[in-house]
Amino acid sequence: MVLGSAATGILRRVGWALLGLSLVVGRPARAESNTAGAALDRLREILELRVAEGGLSPDALRPAVLVSAVSRDPANQSWYVTKVIDTLQPSLGPGGLRMCEACMAPRAFVDDGQMTYQTGPIALDEIVLLDDRYRGTSEPARVAIWVDEQQGGVSARFVDLRTGRLVFAQNVDPYLAETQQTARVYTLAEEIERRARGDSLTQAFADFAAYPGQHVSLEWTDQWGSTNRNLSGVVISLFDPVVGIGAAHHRCTDVLDLTVGVKVIMSMPTAVVRVLDENGDDVLDPLVTAVGVIRVPFGRSNYGALFTASTNGQVGIGISLMNVSLVPVMP
Repeated sequence: MVLGSAATGILRRVGWALLGLSLVVGRPARAESNTAGAALDRLREILELRVAEGGLSPDALRPAVLVSAVSRDPANQSWYVTKVIDTLQPSLGPGGLRMCEACMAPRAFVDDGQMTYQTGPIALDEIVLLDDRYRGTSEPARVAIWVDEQQGGVSARFVDLRTGRLVFAQNVDPYLAETQQTARVYTLAEEIERRARGDSLTQAFADFAAYPGQHVSLEWTDQWGSTNRNLSGVVISLFDPVVGIGAAHHRCTDVLDLTVGVKVIMSMPTAVVRVLDENGDDVLDPLVTAVGVIRVPFGRSNYGALFTASTNGQVGIGISLMNVSLVPVMP
């Protein structure tokens, strides 16, 4: 009786161990399928945006042939192929997508008494040959599509079967992290071309410091330097000093993306009085006022915290509007 209880306990422990092992082994497949599913959702959104913006024309893509849709986990293959078709179909429209199940299988061709057996990646001319053989009376395929799962997402590639031109290619992950990195590279390329053309990159700022001191001004600066971290331009002051004009220079830093700079502003009322009367006193403000400025952006928004200190003894805290239109109905 005691032996039976011990055997039962051992079997129970073995059963729990096998159950835990099956759960642990099953987790990577579920995690991978969840990642691939989210990445395919992002891919569908990207394709729909490209079609809406005119970057991709459904008429130029369809009929398209799905050459490859391979999951990293063979257990998810059926689900993955269905999900890929569901991803592509909205952008291509009804009847715009056909699947080539023979494209990734071993292929045998007989020509002039010679038989060729081929495996592995398929060439464009082979895709055309298979499409001609099996499509029947339908229109020839225009584009070949590969959408394969990779670590952390999916890779998509659209190739024109007539010219071999790459129509669309992108690696997509659930959070579009790689897309953001690619966008930064393109931004750098665009910036180099902008400098080569000599085009300016203008930034506008509206500063409103209200407590305890006041400072209100408008700035238009040009962004320059090897890393675009310098901002230099003109400033119009509406308070501290009142009705002034001058120059401003700021430097962008890596700390919270804040900018540190200074404005040197000439008071227009005082300047007019000095011109009319060499011995005239300052009317409202000294002839020249220097204002130190620190701006701290709020995330990626066009607003930021503002800290100012001027030679007039004014210290203020407020808000800075960066490249924001002050009149909403105007661009």
